[in-house]
Amino acid sequence: MTTIAEPLVIHRWTTLSFASTLFLQPVLDLLLGEIPDLIQTKSELRLGLHEALVNAAKHGNKLDPSKLILVRYSAVEGQFWWVIADQGCGFQPHYTSVIQANCPPCVEAECGRGLYILHQIFDQVYWNAQGTELSLYKRLTAS
Repeated sequence: MTTIAEPLVIHRWTTLSFASTLFLQPVLDLLLGEIPDLIQTKSELRLGLHEALVNAAKHGNKLDPSKLILVRYSAVEGQFWWVIADQGCGFQPHYTSVIQANCPPCVEAECGRGLYILHQIFDQVYWNAQGTELSLYKRLTAS
């Protein structure tokens, strides 16, 4: 029997932490620093990461400046990972059926837009069991 193993990918993770805030431009610039400017989806990724960070600051940490948001991120050969953690009480996404149906939440909905956007932009979207850590993955190919 012959088996072929996938090559081992070694991640170099960078960690960034900051107080809960909605002033996210410098944070987004750092998180998107390794993505080539020529890739069309850079603006989409910026929107998706902005939504995820706003959710962590606003809904997770309740904009409490004494609470931190921690972001770990890595890029390897066109594959990008972001893990965003807040110090909130946790959350269980309740728009799963809407997201899976590829149907945006209704205009009157007060929440759900960010979750819908995340699932449209990223290839993988996962929360930990406590709902305090969001993992995002995107594979980009050069065009």
